[in-house]
Amino acid sequence: MLPLITGAVEDRSARGIAAAVSRLITAGRLPAGERLPTVRAVAGSLGVSPTTVSEAWRNLTLAGAIQTRGRSGTYVSGPAPPRFTRLGRAPVALALDLSTGVPDPALLPDLSDALRGIGDGRWAGSYLDEPVLPGLEEVLRERWPFPPERLTVVDGALDALDRIVATTLRYGDHVLVENPAFPPLLDLLQAVGATVIGVPLDDTGLDPEVLRQLVAERRPAALFLQPRAQNPTGASMTAKRAATIARILRDAPHLLVVEDDHAGDIAGAPPVSLGTYLPKRVVHVAGFAKSHGPDLRLAAIGGPAAVVEQVIERRLLGPGWSSRLLQAVLLDLLTSEKAVDQVAAARRIYAERRTALLGALRERGVTASAADGINLWMSVPDQQNAMVALAAHGIGAAPGAPFCVTPLGGDHLRLTAGLVAGGHDDLADALASAAFQTSRGSGPRGRGHPRGLM
Repeated sequence: MLPLITGAVEDRSARGIAAAVSRLITAGRLPAGERLPTVRAVAGSLGVSPTTVSEAWRNLTLAGAIQTRGRSGTYVSGPAPPRFTRLGRAPVALALDLSTGVPDPALLPDLSDALRGIGDGRWAGSYLDEPVLPGLEEVLRERWPFPPERLTVVDGALDALDRIVATTLRYGDHVLVENPAFPPLLDLLQAVGATVIGVPLDDTGLDPEVLRQLVAERRPAALFLQPRAQNPTGASMTAKRAATIARILRDAPHLLVVEDDHAGDIAGAPPVSLGTYLPKRVVHVAGFAKSHGPDLRLAAIGGPAAVVEQVIERRLLGPGWSSRLLQAVLLDLLTSEKAVDQVAAARRIYAERRTALLGALRERGVTASAADGINLWMSVPDQQNAMVALAAHGIGAAPGAPFCVTPLGGDHLRLTAGLVAGGHDDLADALASAAFQTSRGSGPRGRGHPRGLM
């Protein structure tokens, strides 16, 4: 064991030791449950101080790779299941599955005209063409919340986050995120060995005082946030809060900001970006899946050339570019008056659906938020019991725990309110019944028992 670890270490700093051990764990050469050598043994073999190895062990512990069992020693942790797998659909079909976080297909713009507009289908571009259609780049720059130095198109917002994480972060970097946050982002950060630190939210964005303290004490390498229709809470950053956060971040010139504007044109809140204040340190991601169609597989990245060009260059060793045929479809959708009107109608309908369900829940004494986007974040006493109770009514919901960096002081469920076209009172009855029965053994206040949703 000791020769295996010391032989894998090339960089004898705390970061380098942690990275080497992490690679051994990922490769399966240090299996789960294996006891690690003592700090002093590793330090002696490497010729470094025990303090250096202790710091490496601490970083590995924070990343969840190892765990200390008191006097029994330190052991390799079992692989934790990715957070996104805990959001999967129920094993049986449910009458109303609100766990998905996907847009209503009926509210997506009609692609027929856009598909006809790209011709007979024989044009397929060239390896040597620019990765972004010039016309699409022009439209994207006009829509961007601040003038980006460089802009490119990738295969969706999560692909954008994956590539930004891979090109900008190193093992052990401290990264600030919203708490609660988007679970796949947390998985990506864990995969590179980042130490993730949650910043609480209110209905106008990140808590400034907590952010100020963390920036000063932890010297984070990056801050990831969702400026509009935050998933799962629906909160949107206001212009006033953005200005406050920008003032805090001016004192941290080393910190990169990554904004995931995943809701795009179905968000009701106006576009707000920290790039207005810190354009050379903000990478903005514009998603089109929820507004124009998940199968377009397109999102744009814009910001400092130093970051965006790294993404572009690395993609040359993989896909190279995102389909220009699909880019042509997106360009048509962004410029067609008919498609623009369809997306605007979807935005209004989503707002009506959220408002109706949120109002019905409040009438029944249920605490929930759904200010923007397609999701609703509901407080429950026990998420597992609530999910079981809802499944009995044929309703699926996503558990709140995978969204939480650290516990929030209570359990939650995320529901895709944007999929609820009607029957809001019946659904609210079922949701309230599940919530209150798990806590008090009684039905929801004021409305009696649910009448069923079938």
